[in-house]
This record gives sequence, structure tokens and C-alpha cells, in this order.
Amino acid sequence: MERQEPPLRLGVLGCADIARRRTVPALLAADGVDVTAVASRDPGRAESFAAEVGCAAVGGYGALLASDDIDAVYIPLPSALHAEWTEKALDAGKHVLAEKPLTTDYETTARLLRLARTRGLVLLENVTFLHHSQHTAVQKMLADGAIGELRDFSSAFTIPPLPAGNTQFLPGLGGGALLEQGVYPIRAALRFLGNDLDVTAAVLHVDGGTGMVVGGRALACTPGGVTADLAFGVRHSYRTGCEFAGSAGRLLTDRAFTPPAAYQPVVRIERQDHREEITLPPDHQWANLGRFFARAAGAAGAAGAAGAARTAPGPGAGA
Repeated sequence: MERQEPPLRLGVLGCADIARRRTVPALLAADGVDVTAVASRDPGRAESFAAEVGCAAVGGYGALLASDDIDAVYIPLPSALHAEWTEKALDAGKHVLAEKPLTTDYETTARLLRLARTRGLVLLENVTFLHHSQHTAVQKMLADGAIGELRDFSSAFTIPPLPAGNTQFLPGLGGGALLEQGVYPIRAALRFLGNDLDVTAAVLHVDGGTGMVVGGRALACTPGGVTADLAFGVRHSYRTGCEFAGSAGRLLTDRAFTPPAAYQPVVRIERQDHREEITLPPDHQWANLGRFFARAAGAAGAAGAAGAARTAPGPGAGA
């Protein structure tokens, strides 16, 4: 009989709306994850959230990190606070799932990744769409020559204006369309074109009153000449899709980044004398993310335990 691994005991730092609406309910549904506690600087908010999900309420983030009953933390705080609390969580020996963007600058991200590797811990940025099976299906269609040789890729994630006061409107808290929405088409380009992208041109639209980035566009290309056109913004109609143009046709996806769990993605393939629509099965990308994080944390823990066993002194040594 296969041995059942104990669930990953997860604590939540903060009561953000995305945690309540989407991520924590999905984590509760994921195999191998036990949402054990939620912490807030406001005890009342922690108690309310904890009552909703059936876990313990903890007063303050530091108290949760000090708990021996927690293996990992999920950090849905405003973007500007991710780095501080990710570092504290890693120092406390906890695996970390942080909302995107992980940090607001390259140097801090690199430092935290080094820290996680040094500690033997998992540090995962929550870019959930990467865990939806539709992208694996699209990759296979491209590899099978559905549109010939890939020439160009384009992707957009744009949304209508958010209410005033939303943290995504506050540059001091790490807000702005580049970090909040731009992550999606950029990560999609890296997913399908590889990591060796060279940005050839870019435009950022900045609100004169707040200093916030409200939109932008970037053009990039691979070493082999495949181009990428990536658009994002918060003063637009809602768009969330990818388009692949090849030597023999086009392939288009809609709802590429935020499909509900019951949604069946549709892939459109267009060639000169042919058009078809392929309906893919629904998939729960948030639950997939939870399972992925739990497996990665479990593997890291097993590797650490094996390493400790190999380096531990034998009987009678080191007296």
C-alpha cells in the first residue's frame, strides 16, 4: 500500500479579498493541503476569516510564523509587503506561496530565491494560470504543426478601471498595471517562447495624478526571430487571451488567464481553407496550484530529511 504523506499545514498571512474569494477556497479543495491558521493585525478580521474556513485565528503575522504547527505560508498582502514577509517566513523555516508579484524589483527577487535555496525551502509565486491544462494542450497542438512554424505570438490582459482606493492604484504599495496585469502576458510569452526573450521596444502609460502605471505594451523576440506583442492595462475593455500566428494559420485562445473551474476553454484554429473550434475540458487551476505547492514542499522536506540522515554522526560519534 502506498504511504500517505501528511498534509502540508498552511498558514495565511492576511485577509485579502483574493485569499477569501479564490485562493484559500481552492487550497481547501486541494489534496495534500490543510489550511491550519489565518493571521491578521486585526483580530476581528482573523476570527471572521477563520470561522469561514474552519481554521484557527492568530493575532499578528509574527505569531503565525513562530508556530510549530505551520509548515508553509500563503502571502496575499499588498505587493510592497511581499518581500518583507517572504524573507521573515523563510527565516522561520516556512515554505512560501506568495501572490504575484513576488517583489517589486529584480535584485530583491534574486536575493529571496537564493535564501530559499540556502534554506532548502520552496518559494513559489502565485501565477495560477500556468497550472491550467489548456496551455499544455495548446503546446501540443503547436508541436503537432496545427499552424505550421510559429512566427508571432501576442497576448493581452486588460481590465476596466478598478474602484478608487484599490491597492492596485497605489504605487507606494507596489500597485500598477505592469506588476499586476503585465505579469500575465509576459509569463505567457516565457511559457510558450522560452526564457531567452529580448525586449526590443516598450511603452508605459502613467497616470499623471497618481504616478501609477495604468497600461503598456512591449515588443520582444526570441533568438530565432519569433516576435511577441504583449499588452496590459487597467483602463480598457476586458481581454485575456493569446494568439499564435504560424506559417500555415493562426491559433487563438480566450480566457487564457482567469477561467473559472467549470469553464470549458475553446481553442480556435484558422487556416486559409479551414476553421475549427476545439473545446477543452474544464480544469481547476487554483486547486492544481495547491497540489503543486504541496508536492514541491513535500519533496523539499524529504530531500532535507535525507540530507540530514546522510550527514548525521553515527552512534557514539561527536561525544
